[in-house]
Amino acid sequence: MFLWKGTLLPNNNHLPVQLRLLQVKCVTNNSRVVGLLAQLEKINTESAESDTGRHVTSKILHLVQSQEKTRREMTAKGSTAVDVLLSTLENTKDLQTTLNILSILVELVSAGGGRRGSFLVAKGGSQILLQLLVNASKESPPHEELVVQVHSVLAKIGPKDKKFGVKARINGALNITLNLVKQNLQNHRLVLPCLQLLRVYSANSVNSVTLGKNGVVELMFKIIGPFSKKNSGLMKVALDTLAALLKSKTNARRAVDRGYVQVLLTIYVDWHRHDNRHRNMLIRKGILQSLKSVTNIKLGRKAFITANGMKILYNTSQLPVMPVSGPVAQLYSLPPEVDDVVDESDDNDDIDLEPENEIENEDDLDQNFKNDDIETDINKLKPQQVPGRTIDELKMYEHLFPELVDDFQDYDLISKEPKPFAFDGKVRGPIVVPTAGEEASGNVGSLRKGAVLKEKVSPKREEDEKKPASVGIAREDVKDNDRALQQPSDDQNKTFPSASGLNSDIVKALDRITLQNIPTQTAPGLTAGMKKDCGLPLTVLTCTKACPHMATYGNVLFEGRTVQLGKLCCTGVETEDDEDTESNSSVEQASVEVPDGPTLHDPDLYVELVKNTKSVPEYSEVAYPDYFGHIQPPFKEPILERPYGVQRTKIAQDIERLIHQSDIIDRVVYDLDNPNYTIPEEGDILKFNSKFESGNLRKVIQIRKNEYDLILNSDINSNHYHQWFYFEVSGMRPGVAYRFNIINCEKSNSQFNYGMQPLMYSVQEALNARPWWIRVGTDICYYKNHFSRSSVAAGGQKGKSYYTITFTVNFPHKDDVCYFAYHYPYTYSTLQMHLQKLESAHNPQQIYFRKDVLCETLSGNSCPLVTITAVPESNYYEHICQFRSRPYVFLSARVHPGETNASWVMKGTLEYLMSNNPTAQSLRESYIFKIVPMLNPDGVINGNHRCSLSGEDLNRQWQSPNPDLHPTIYHAKGLLQYLAAVKRLPLVYCDYHGHSRKKNVFMYGCSIKETVWHTNDNATSSDVVEDMGYRTLPKILSHIAPAFCMSSCSFVVEKSKESTARVVVWREIGVQRSYTMESTLCGCDQGKYKGLQIGTRELEEMGAKFCVGLLRLKRLTSSLEYNLPSSLLDFENDLIESDCKVTSPTTYVMDEDEPRFLEEVDYSAESNDELDIELAENAGDYEPSAQEEVLSDSELSRTFLH
Repeated sequence: MFLWKGTLLPNNNHLPVQLRLLQVKCVTNNSRVVGLLAQLEKINTESAESDTGRHVTSKILHLVQSQEKTRREMTAKGSTAVDVLLSTLENTKDLQTTLNILSILVELVSAGGGRRGSFLVAKGGSQILLQLLVNASKESPPHEELVVQVHSVLAKIGPKDKKFGVKARINGALNITLNLVKQNLQNHRLVLPCLQLLRVYSANSVNSVTLGKNGVVELMFKIIGPFSKKNSGLMKVALDTLAALLKSKTNARRAVDRGYVQVLLTIYVDWHRHDNRHRNMLIRKGILQSLKSVTNIKLGRKAFITANGMKILYNTSQLPVMPVSGPVAQLYSLPPEVDDVVDESDDNDDIDLEPENEIENEDDLDQNFKNDDIETDINKLKPQQVPGRTIDELKMYEHLFPELVDDFQDYDLISKEPKPFAFDGKVRGPIVVPTAGEEASGNVGSLRKGAVLKEKVSPKREEDEKKPASVGIAREDVKDNDRALQQPSDDQNKTFPSASGLNSDIVKALDRITLQNIPTQTAPGLTAGMKKDCGLPLTVLTCTKACPHMATYGNVLFEGRTVQLGKLCCTGVETEDDEDTESNSSVEQASVEVPDGPTLHDPDLYVELVKNTKSVPEYSEVAYPDYFGHIQPPFKEPILERPYGVQRTKIAQDIERLIHQSDIIDRVVYDLDNPNYTIPEEGDILKFNSKFESGNLRKVIQIRKNEYDLILNSDINSNHYHQWFYFEVSGMRPGVAYRFNIINCEKSNSQFNYGMQPLMYSVQEALNARPWWIRVGTDICYYKNHFSRSSVAAGGQKGKSYYTITFTVNFPHKDDVCYFAYHYPYTYSTLQMHLQKLESAHNPQQIYFRKDVLCETLSGNSCPLVTITAVPESNYYEHICQFRSRPYVFLSARVHPGETNASWVMKGTLEYLMSNNPTAQSLRESYIFKIVPMLNPDGVINGNHRCSLSGEDLNRQWQSPNPDLHPTIYHAKGLLQYLAAVKRLPLVYCDYHGHSRKKNVFMYGCSIKETVWHTNDNATSSDVVEDMGYRTLPKILSHIAPAFCMSSCSFVVEKSKESTARVVVWREIGVQRSYTMESTLCGCDQGKYKGLQIGTRELEEMGAKFCVGLLRLKRLTSSLEYNLPSSLLDFENDLIESDCKVTSPTTYVMDEDEPRFLEEVDYSAESNDELDIELAENAGDYEPSAQEEVLSDSELSRTFLH
């Protein structure tokens, strides 16, 4: 019953007179509607006279119509007003009372939108109103006003009731509404709400078929017709209803059989011709929606093409000038339907949600729908450490933690008396200092049983590393039958050609550097230049045309296989005209920031490592960007502003292919599926290649003279995940605009629509001392195309389409060799090279560095495990104890091969940890770092986007990893389980990822309180007590890292992420600070880099800043400073600011993260291709404490910790 029974006021004599008067007025208004509802309830109970009911409901209607406050009051949480109204509606026999209540309900749901509609549904309104409709239909004739009102309310609340279609069918309401339309076609006032309700009925596929059998399709074509200024509102609703009905294949076939496709086209042309002022755009859109629905079946598409539909729609879509104002401009400036995700690195990319039913008010989507993926079970959310494996099973990892038992007797440490030292916590048992010979050796057995020991470097190998490495020694002990995928026998002795057919003047000298036959004393300029790499500009990098000692094209190397570089445009550095020379000099004048410390790139070492890398296609070439290396260009690369109309133009050009088929060349110019395919010899055709590590390009089709369709490989042992690309192009001419269309992408949206550009690497530019990847391309769009995905490739769903990335490039040099990539490539061999260089250059007296092999992958490649910390001050007992008691930090990266930015961030972390920076030394003295820099080597090597060789997303296997199918995850989790078993739980776990749809760098963490808070269950949320320490590190990073954005962070735990590293390490291992750190593939829209595309400098800087953040976290989480000098802490901020110098941002401003472009295609039918929808909008909203922003370090430690 009602909570507000009386009108007594509290004693408020102490209040000011004005406030007392205001309160009296408010209570009077409140009491008025409360009193009326109380009277109405009494009437229901006592079955009073109908006149009283009419009088009371009339007064309530007046209040509802005149006061929004009354409407809010009646639908407020806890109010029983709607219950009283529905009860009266169900029991009254008085027509006027019924009409009054229906009018009240119409007012409530019309003004309040979806929330009030859902409120009415929750009170049982759907069933009561449907029954009222059935009862009203029994009268002959039915009361028109009653029928209109009932249909109006049902049309509003129907979309909010998930079972509305079933209820309507069971009650027999479908035929009632349909017959009303048939019998009253000329009564537009009655037909309009009936059509609106038919549209809601049709959202249920069974209802749609049932209505179709009863002639609803034919009925709709009696209502719609040629252009008319009358009844345009009725026409629009009829078309919307027809479009919903035609989504049923049965109804679509019925429409085709009756020739309605031609009718729809004729009607569309008529409306287009007469609607000169664009006042009826929604009607034209409704016709197009109906055509779209009917062409979802093959029969419909055939009828559409037969009726010349392609040409008709193409001709009518040519809008020369877009109006600045008016209905058209308003239509194109509708609010954006943001298709965003919370944790895209952990997404199930192959799972698409069914298209949502059309909802009149899209702003009123149920909150419950948005939170469907949030875990709401508190018991499941609470971290519960699960042993997983017994301590005996985990002993296999002891040898990977020698730092816990090493006594450093073999180290030449400076022996000195230790300073007074107190442990931060209790010593867990006696510390035994064994001799070096007692160290556990581990078992190198099978892949299932153990991880292999530290790699031993043979004296011969050490000798080889000191000498200039030869660039082509045979891979040893490699047999074809050991491969996961065998080469055809007739191709085993073939040379794998790179893209060929260059100008004969170009294909000389270094046209083909076979990796075996280059004498170490030759090409000193080239060798010296390459050895320096990061010390560029490479002004010494020159070569001559005549190089008789170089191998010629196609030399066969070891065991019938080649390991070779692709073509090198080596006529020497191309002679440039005056304009080019001027621009080059300006670039050379700009200084290139080179990080301190050792140069990590060594081309000869890279080639040696490539030969030991095992790939499924047995790659035999080395891409030049990986050989030359990459340095960040010295100029800024702003986020691209896309001019209006580009996407419209591109789609129109695609349609022209079907209309003017005679203009299309349609010739295959590259095909990995056909090993016998020969490259065309014509001089004006581009040559393509992707047969190198991390390469991905499957097929190329020449469409027009300078336009090519490109098809990507799916991930191995999978039939989807087409996104990552990395390929070589040659044979180009300068000054020609080449268009590339990658036509089989799968994600429903991309940052390519919001300013991101693909990357290009020019070999000519590298020879001109500019060895860098740069952002290129104009007219860049990402849109849905007409190529359909098979149900197998679409996760069992039919009707899904592929998406196209299109971009246009003008090449600066003739017959150059250029490479294109989705993001900055970082291969497995590059990682191995960097680790070897770091190991050989570090100071063993200062830095404890160890590189082990965690396990072998399915393909037989080793997965490196790196340990970094500071060598103890001496081998005194106290110093050894301090060394062993350091907390662990566990880092991992590159579980998804296509997220190459994660490797660049990891490179920044590794270089910083190995640097001589005093802050880095303090960091090493504070933590022991266990790092798995590449969790998916096989995927990276073979050019996958997301999966390993098993065809599975490894970041979905952390709950129950299989040691045979997912060895890297199994053993990485084993390391963490071992640390938990020996009571050395890591302080921080962080998995580095990349994000393709959001800007900036941000983190995902795990919080029970915030997860519950997002379910809108505030009562439950307030009961949860949780340590807020998980927010400390992201807060720190938001203050010290320019690219980091705290507002993009989320700490919500989703059901779909329960098997990811972040959630499993938090829930099962018990690491509170378990994170995924996401780095954008595009750029930043806030902070220092606002308006700039992200580069490797910024990514590496983020890795370094993450380290600095850990040092600050240490100060907050420890009562002991580990004897850090106060002077260091005082100038730490200065060190932070000076470590990574990055150019200042431009003045380019983006108003929002992903604004809707005016010509953007509507993706609403397929936009929900991820499980976690719209959570990101609220991801950063939760703030546990208002004072958190202004607390000092010491205050933060007291607030966040313990």
